[in-house]
Amino acid sequence: MNSTTDTVSGAGSRESAADPAQSRKAFLAGVASTFGWALDLFDLFILLYVAPIIGRLFFPSDKPTLSLAAVYASFAVALLVRPLGSAVFGAYADKHGRKRALMISMVGVGLSTAAFGLLPTIHQAGLIAPIIFLVLRIVQGLFVGGIVASTHTIGTESIAPRHRGLMSGLVGSGGAGMGALMASIVYFALSHVFPGDRFDQIGWRVMFFSGLISTVFGLVMYRLLDETPSFKKIQAERAKQKDGAARQASPLKTLFAGEYRNVLLINLLITFGGGATYYITAGYLPTLLKLVANVPHESSALILMISSVGTIVGALAFGALSDVIGRKKTFYALGVFCLVLLPYLFMLIARPASLPQITVIASAIALLGGAIIAPVMIFLNERFPAKMRASGTGLSWNIGFAIGGMMPTVVSLMSGSPQDIPHVLAVTSALLAAVYLVGAKVSPETQGQFD
Repeated sequence: MNSTTDTVSGAGSRESAADPAQSRKAFLAGVASTFGWALDLFDLFILLYVAPIIGRLFFPSDKPTLSLAAVYASFAVALLVRPLGSAVFGAYADKHGRKRALMISMVGVGLSTAAFGLLPTIHQAGLIAPIIFLVLRIVQGLFVGGIVASTHTIGTESIAPRHRGLMSGLVGSGGAGMGALMASIVYFALSHVFPGDRFDQIGWRVMFFSGLISTVFGLVMYRLLDETPSFKKIQAERAKQKDGAARQASPLKTLFAGEYRNVLLINLLITFGGGATYYITAGYLPTLLKLVANVPHESSALILMISSVGTIVGALAFGALSDVIGRKKTFYALGVFCLVLLPYLFMLIARPASLPQITVIASAIALLGGAIIAPVMIFLNERFPAKMRASGTGLSWNIGFAIGGMMPTVVSLMSGSPQDIPHVLAVTSALLAAVYLVGAKVSPETQGQFD
């Protein structure tokens, strides 16, 4: 009896002793996932924040909306190749580990982003300038696809089950909000360092150079981060099976065969509806402030900083809500909110208003943009077993967001002038909310389905 008691007591002591170490690992995993994704969204948002300048320097046109459409098309190009990057790095993460895939892709993103700051403009080098610009966008997109496959699994696989929805919101859209906030801070600071025309000449280049922060972060996290419990379990199972490596050689083949092909297709309704809504809200906000509300550089940067906080608040609130009421009900609530509120907010921002009023409207738009993708990451994680989670999550996320990322280009092309943009956004947001609600209807409740 005493022996049993001692054994239980000893096990409890060992568990208690291990708790601080496990908590530290979970904390580092959360930091790596959140800030890894934030830094890569920071790299992507840099282009959105200087889109009107890039349009003039690389894609000049007599119509501002056409130049803007070309810039957003280059943004969409990077999104379209992200599924390929996710396929490559997701398979790599499922075979060799999450943290190694994270490090390689983050270093690649940082270096490719910084390279944009070295490019000659079309006035300096002719047509070769936009061609090189697009090639770099493709390279950047491939590496960002790898970031999704790693950051979108490390955090949720390392945290307690009751907080996985919160972690999903923190990483998936909270990280995006943090990335936008960092880009806003850099934009705000450089608008002061390079005021007026100097920003159009030099400031935008320095914006891109700041992407090297991602490279440094990736190298540091690789040294500090531990592998996730789920991947360690996979490694242990493979070690027991001589032919385990052969069976795991192609998680992509499993993903595109049988039941998982249908899972992937249903997932796309949620990821497309949510991703496209995010890009026409938080992603399109810099353009709305500049071309529609006519807010100057410095004020626009300040509003974007405040709006980014709104994105983070929406992400945390609705990510946590999905832990309480489930993923499916949260999807329904978000779809209805966006269907009703977003068209109204887009029309409202076009009306003459004071800067405080514009700030409130912009923050509400950004909050809904962050909220609608908050439960998506954990929903995708719960749709796939651990042995193919990085591949399945990465591809589901990146394909949906790649298609959704074309919506800013579509909005710009459908708008004959800047004054038409709010009307087009209002209609588009309502249609996307409907798609999202259909996805919620046909998707199962996944909460608790996580190995």
